[in-house]
Amino acid sequence: MQHFPLMMPKASNSPEVIDVVAPFDGSTIATIDCASEGDIEQAKQTAYALYRDRKQWIPLARRIEILEKTVELVSQQKELLAKESAREGGKPYKDSLVEANRAVDCFKICIEHLRTHQGDVIPMGIGASSAHRMAFTQKEPIGVVVAVSAFNHPLNLIAHQVGAAVAAGCPVIVKPASDTPLSCMRLVRILHDAGLPPEWAQALLIKDNALATKLVVDERIGFFSFIGSAKVGWWLRSQLAPGTRCSLEHGGVAPAIVTQHADLEKALPLITKGGFYHSGQVCVSVQRLFVHDSIAKKLAKSLAKMASTLTIGDPTLETTDCGPIIRPTETDRVAEWVDEAKQAGAEVLCGGNKLSDSTYECTVLYDPPANCRVSEKEIFGPVVCVYPYKDLPEAIDRANSLPVSFQAAIFTDNLPEALMAYKNLDASAVMVNDHTAFRIDSMPFAGLRESGLGIGGIPYSIDDMQVDKMMVMQSDVIA
Repeated sequence: MQHFPLMMPKASNSPEVIDVVAPFDGSTIATIDCASEGDIEQAKQTAYALYRDRKQWIPLARRIEILEKTVELVSQQKELLAKESAREGGKPYKDSLVEANRAVDCFKICIEHLRTHQGDVIPMGIGASSAHRMAFTQKEPIGVVVAVSAFNHPLNLIAHQVGAAVAAGCPVIVKPASDTPLSCMRLVRILHDAGLPPEWAQALLIKDNALATKLVVDERIGFFSFIGSAKVGWWLRSQLAPGTRCSLEHGGVAPAIVTQHADLEKALPLITKGGFYHSGQVCVSVQRLFVHDSIAKKLAKSLAKMASTLTIGDPTLETTDCGPIIRPTETDRVAEWVDEAKQAGAEVLCGGNKLSDSTYECTVLYDPPANCRVSEKEIFGPVVCVYPYKDLPEAIDRANSLPVSFQAAIFTDNLPEALMAYKNLDASAVMVNDHTAFRIDSMPFAGLRESGLGIGGIPYSIDDMQVDKMMVMQSDVIA
């Protein structure tokens, strides 16, 4: 069985060791060291000393070389990374392989951004007060980055957080999700193998939440990157030291609207993928589907039929469509929420039952009441709720009724309907004739309201982790 130590210089000699288990069958797949309070302090000291000593900063050209080598190494190991990610996180192998390919692309985007975004010329000489002056900005790292990551995309999220920090020139300390720490360790090790000095990217598994808070709440931290629950994210933001910048990415209870002008044959496979991909454990997974009442029941039954064909099981098998839910307690919670909706009057068109401690049937609920938890909160499970509506303004109002706001969608072949939805939906992105979970890694990805703070996506994260430092030069020889 493989053992993973803390990835930091001067780690403690006798750390606590815990088992990492596969969510599908509960088997132990590896052991991993946990950081002590002393380890956390040492990691912060190491990172902050690097940032304060400008002579140790990694030059731009060298960062690009390291990222180019990382692209090569991740490409060579993507099959292994995908298989092991599927084992520890439960995302089916075929989807984990897509994630591994996306991780490769993330590092490529880092390189592209570094080659094209290094500063701006600031207009001077545009009036008497700025005569005989020139000004420009250059990029500098903001400081030590602390990244706290989530379980559901254990490769890609680390690429977004750690890859962006390395590109920005920031020392980074990453705490992976305790359910899926191994993918993080493997990816950080690849960065080290690519030439990044180990002290520039430290990876620590922290078992105790109070200790994890000590990692984040420190005046030496320049930027805090968080992906996880809103409750934890907003609380941690409230505890940050003055001056620490942050980005937060939470969940969205994503709404999608289907009008009577939609092409259902094209829409249904997309809705199925968006709703049941990774068993619904995606922050922008299709959960609330508002369908015109003239076609609502027909679409719901067709969706249920399609969902019932998905293969649920071992995520390491190429034939599996939906793997396990990350923890048995979460499977129980999903079952409890669905049972509550059933008792309140929702019609179960398919699913609605646990298959094992960690797997749950793909479930379609028809018209659950608005005050049920499946209608109000992010379920993070394989459940899609279908609600009939009478006109588009009603559907938009219902889609906007929650305090969350992330990505939304509308399926229609009617241009005015698409434009109306785009203009009026509370969302950072509106997909037209695509599901709410669509994403490429160069696009902005932002939760609004309770769903988050700041803008994710590789280029935007790099910019967040840098400052624009300006020089203004005055001379009589400048026109």
